[in-house]
Amino acid sequence: MSGARGQLRIYLGAAPGVGKTYAMLDEGHRRLARGTDVVVGLVETHDRPRTAALLEGLEVVPRRTLVHRGASFTELDVDAVIARKPKLALIDELAHTNVPGSRNAKRWQDVEEILEAGIDVISTVNVQHLESLNDVVQEITGVPQRETVPDEVVRQADAVQLVDMAPDALRRRMAHGNVYLPEKVDAALSNYFRVGNLTALRELALLWVAGKVDDQLDRYRAEHGIAGTWEARERVVVALTGGPEGDTLVRRAARIAARTKGADLLAVHVTRSDGLDGTDPAHLARQRALVESLGGTYHQVVGDSVPRALLDFAGGVNATQLVLGASRRGRFAQLFSRGVGVTTTALSGSIDVHMITHGEVGRGAGRDRTRAALTRRRRVAGWAMALLGIPAITALLAPLRDGLKLSSAILVFLLMVVCVALAGGMWPAVTAAVAGFMLLNYYFTPPVDRFTIADPENLFALSAYVLVAVMVSAVVDLAARRTREAARASADAEVLSTLAGHVLRGEAALASLLARLRETFGLASVTLLERTGEPAPDDRSEPGAWRIAATSGGPPCATPGAADTDVVIDRDLVLAARGRLLDAADRRVLEAFAAEAAVALRQERLRREADLAGPLAEADRMRTALLAAVSHDLRTPLASARIAVDSLLNTEIDWSETDRRELLATAEESLAKLDRLVANLLDMSRLQAGVLGLALEPVAVGEIVPRSIDDLGPLSDRVEGDLPPDLPEVVADPALVERILVNVMSNAVRYTPGDRRVLVTASSYGDSVEVRVIDRGPGVPSQAHDRIFMPFQRLGDRDNHTGVGLGLALSRGLAEAMGGTLTPEETPGGGLTMILTLPIASGERA
Repeated sequence: MSGARGQLRIYLGAAPGVGKTYAMLDEGHRRLARGTDVVVGLVETHDRPRTAALLEGLEVVPRRTLVHRGASFTELDVDAVIARKPKLALIDELAHTNVPGSRNAKRWQDVEEILEAGIDVISTVNVQHLESLNDVVQEITGVPQRETVPDEVVRQADAVQLVDMAPDALRRRMAHGNVYLPEKVDAALSNYFRVGNLTALRELALLWVAGKVDDQLDRYRAEHGIAGTWEARERVVVALTGGPEGDTLVRRAARIAARTKGADLLAVHVTRSDGLDGTDPAHLARQRALVESLGGTYHQVVGDSVPRALLDFAGGVNATQLVLGASRRGRFAQLFSRGVGVTTTALSGSIDVHMITHGEVGRGAGRDRTRAALTRRRRVAGWAMALLGIPAITALLAPLRDGLKLSSAILVFLLMVVCVALAGGMWPAVTAAVAGFMLLNYYFTPPVDRFTIADPENLFALSAYVLVAVMVSAVVDLAARRTREAARASADAEVLSTLAGHVLRGEAALASLLARLRETFGLASVTLLERTGEPAPDDRSEPGAWRIAATSGGPPCATPGAADTDVVIDRDLVLAARGRLLDAADRRVLEAFAAEAAVALRQERLRREADLAGPLAEADRMRTALLAAVSHDLRTPLASARIAVDSLLNTEIDWSETDRRELLATAEESLAKLDRLVANLLDMSRLQAGVLGLALEPVAVGEIVPRSIDDLGPLSDRVEGDLPPDLPEVVADPALVERILVNVMSNAVRYTPGDRRVLVTASSYGDSVEVRVIDRGPGVPSQAHDRIFMPFQRLGDRDNHTGVGLGLALSRGLAEAMGGTLTPEETPGGGLTMILTLPIASGERA
C-alpha cells in the first residue's frame, strides 16, 4: 500500500437526476485530458443516454459478480481497483448497500480501503442518504431511505461540491425522459418529485454544505492562528445586561443587521462565573423573545470579565459588529472604572463597536438590595452566642490566666468568633470580635485588670485577632449569602424553564398559563384584569373600571387593589395574584409570566376574531355572488327556454315537425342547464352552511374513474384512464367523487387541444390516494392557482354561456367535505394537472 492516503471528493445532490454522476464523469474526462490516470470503478447510468455517453473514452474496471439467493449481482471490485493502482477512481453512489457476501457491508467502506491504498476517489451521494437527515427526509417525502452513509464520512471528505438544480428544471428533465423511463415519470412526479419536496430537499442540501463550509473556515482560521475577524458574512452581536434598555439595543442592532442582506443577528448575555449577577429574568425573557421574533438567536456565556467574555464570544462567531449600551453608572462611579463599554472598545481590534444611548444612561444599575443571607433563627442564635458565649469563655479562662499565655487565649476567643459567624453571620461575629478584644485586653494582657496594653507586641497580636475575626466573619457571611442567592437563582431558573417549556410545547391557552403560575407560587387565585374605560387616578379599587379577562383558582380579584400582589403589564392589563405577598425576587419572575399571559390573551382574541370574520366575509361574498348569478347568468337559459315554449304555443305559426323538435330540444337543453346551475348553487349553499349530506364508505378508485369518464358522454373519447390495479380503497362518497371527477375532466377537455387526450392516473402516497387529471392545454399561472377555485369566476374566460363558474369551487368544497383536497399543479411540458387526494380506508393502510 502507498504511504499517503488518497483524497476524497464528493458530489452532493438534493435528489436523483440533478447531475451528480454526469458531473463526476465530466470531471474524470477533464482530469484525463490533463494527463491523470483515471479509471471508472463503478458508475450507474440508470439508462440515461447522456450519462452513458460520457463513459466512452474512460477505462472501466470490470465489476465483481456475486450470487445471492439464486440471482446474480455485480458490485465494485475493490481488489481490482487497488491492483490497477490508478491516480483517480470514479465510484458512484457512496451510500449503496453491498450484496450480502461482499467483503464490506457498505460501499463507503469499500471507498475507505481504496483511499488507504493511496488512490484518489470521486464519488456521489444524495442529501437523503445522510444519516443525520434520514428521518427529516422521510417526514418531508413520506419515503423511507434504507441506504445511509454516516455524516462524518462525508464531512471528512477533502472536498464536497454541491450539484444544484432548481425543482422546476429537474421536473422538466424528468418530463423529457432524461431521468427515468417514460412509464415511471408520472408516478415519480406525483410522489417523490413534487415541487415542495424538491424545494425542501434543496434547502437541506444547501444548509448542510453551508455548515461544512463554515466548519472548514473555522478550522482554517484555527490552524493558521487567525484571531482577526474575516467578514465573510456580516454578523452583528448585541450585548444584553438584563436591564430595561435591552429592548432599545436589540431593535437598533436589528436595524444595523438589516442594512446588509443575509446578515446574522446574535444577542449575548454574560453571566458572572458564580452565576449571581442580579439581572432581571423578566427583562431577559422578554428581550430573548424580541430577538427571536426579529430572526436572531440568543446566547448566554459565563465569564469573570464582561469585556473579555463579550470579545471572546464575538471572535468565536466571527462577528463583525458589536452593539453595546451606554453605561448606566453615574459620573462618580466612572471616575474609578472605565466601564464595560470603554474597555470593550479599547480591546475590540477589528470588530466595530457601536455605543448606543438609551433612557437609562446615568441612572445607575438599580439592583435590588439583597435580603438577609441567614434566617431569623440563625441570626438570633448568633447574637445569643456573641452576647453570652464570649463572657462565658472569659469566666472559664480568667482563673487560669496566670498559667495561660495570651496567644492561647486569643486562639480560644477566635474559635468562638468563628462559631458565632457560622451560626449568625457577620455582624454578631464582628460584635463578638470587638467584645473579645476588650475582654482579652482587660483580663489577659499585662497589665491585667486595666484597659492598657504595655507591650506593643501584644497590641499587634490583639489587632491581628480582630482583623482575622472580621475577615472570617465576612467570608462566612458571603458564603451563606451566595448559597441563598444560588438557591433563589436555581428556583427562578426552574420556574422560567417551566414557562419556556409551556411556550415551546404550544400550550398557548391563557387558562393553562395562569394555572401554571398559580401552582408555581402556591397562590389562591391568579386573575388577568382588563380596564374597561379610560384610566383614572383612583380606579385601582373601583370594580366598575375593570373586568376579568381570565382567571384561575379560587375567588378572583375584581380589582388590582384587592390583590396581594399585582403586576402592571400595560395601560389596560394588570395581573392580580391573591394568596400571599410575593417578595421582589418572585415578582421579577411573575413579570415574565405576566408578559406571556398578555401575549396569550391577544392571540386568543385574534384567533376568535379571525374565526368570526372568515365565515362572515365568505358568507357575504357568497351572497353577493349568488345575487349576481341569479340576476345575470341564470337569465340566459331561462330566456332560451321561455322563447322556445312561447314559440311552440304560438298558434299563428305552422311549425314543421323538424322545427318543433328543434324548439323542444332547445327548451330541454336550457332547462337541463338551468337544473344543473340550480343544483350547483344549492350544493354550494349547503357546503357554506355545513349541512351537506355525506355517505362515506370504502370505495375503489378503479371503479369510480371509468364511470366518471362514461358520464362525460360524447367527451369521453377525449379522456384516457391509466390506473394501477393495486390501488387501496379510499373513504369517500362515491357519487360526490364521481361528480368531482366529471367537473374536473370536463374543464380539462375544454382546454386541451383537439389532437391531445386528457390523462387520468392515480397512485397511493402515504395515507392517501391521489387521482391526477392531466391536460396539455395552456395551463394556469402559478399565482392564479387559488383564483380558479373562487366561485362565480372563470379565469380568462369571457364567455357567459358556459356556466356561472361554480364547477371547480364546488369540486374543491366537496373534496374537503370528505376529508380530501383538490389542488392544481403545473404539468411538465405545459398544461395543468388537477390532483384529487382522498384518505385511504383504515384497513388498507400499510
